[in-house]
Amino acid sequence: MVRQFKGIHAVLFALYDAEERLDRAAMSAQLAWVRAAGAEGVVVLGLATEVGKLTEAEKRQVIDWAAEDRGDLPLGVTITGNSVAEQAALAAHATDAGADWLILQPPLAGSYSAAEYLDFFARVGAELAVPFAVQNAPQYLGRSLSGDDLANLAARCPGFTHVKAETSAGDLAGLVALAGDRLTVLNGRGGLEMTDCLRAGCDGFIVAPDVLPGVLSCMALWRDGDEAGAEAAYAGFLPAATFAMQSLEHLACYGKRIFGARAGITIHDRAPALRPTEAGLTFARRWAVAGFQVEGG
Repeated sequence: MVRQFKGIHAVLFALYDAEERLDRAAMSAQLAWVRAAGAEGVVVLGLATEVGKLTEAEKRQVIDWAAEDRGDLPLGVTITGNSVAEQAALAAHATDAGADWLILQPPLAGSYSAAEYLDFFARVGAELAVPFAVQNAPQYLGRSLSGDDLANLAARCPGFTHVKAETSAGDLAGLVALAGDRLTVLNGRGGLEMTDCLRAGCDGFIVAPDVLPGVLSCMALWRDGDEAGAEAAYAGFLPAATFAMQSLEHLACYGKRIFGARAGITIHDRAPALRPTEAGLTFARRWAVAGFQVEGG
């Protein structure tokens, strides 16, 4: 039976030092923090990892570091690249490093028909030794597959078992209905609409560390059947999530600083970057403190 990766996964931020180099100590501290928070899995090279700013060597370095530090957490790796060969090479490195599952991201070179993307994913997926997902994030990537397209891919590729969505609860409900029992559906978007997504049948979430404690609290209460408690936990982290999730650039700037304030990690940006304003830093500090109090119990 193919392993399913349900539950709450933390997608790591890329953390840099003052010279804009990847910071090994900070990345290790981040993973230790999300493990202590209770994450049920860890993912690297997602959009929150600012993967577009990383060289191929840096992508492999992030994978290797996460594999060393993840302990017993399942490791997922988002696979990027604009050719089948490029994605296959990164997927092979991730698998060799110990990744438990992979998330294939649509190539960003050009815009093509759904059939072209299906063939692309099928070719990459055919050689994979671990289960894989497809990232369906039209809001951020400008490309997506329909529920029927995903069902088609599942029929072609036995290893395609998960969908990483970035969508509203309403759209997620339609995706879940089409996925049936064939696909595990995980959502992102910083946990926005979390309780409605759970009502729609969402199997879990992949979120950045800035909202992780609140998302974990909400999920724990939901699993216990405490719907009112889950709603209260959701309401507790929602303002911070709304603040950080205004854009991917906003998440990298302010969501990362909310996390840094909680974890005691100094945040440095890698150019090009959205630079924090004094007002924005004031808001981030507020949500770091208020959010921690609400989410921490």
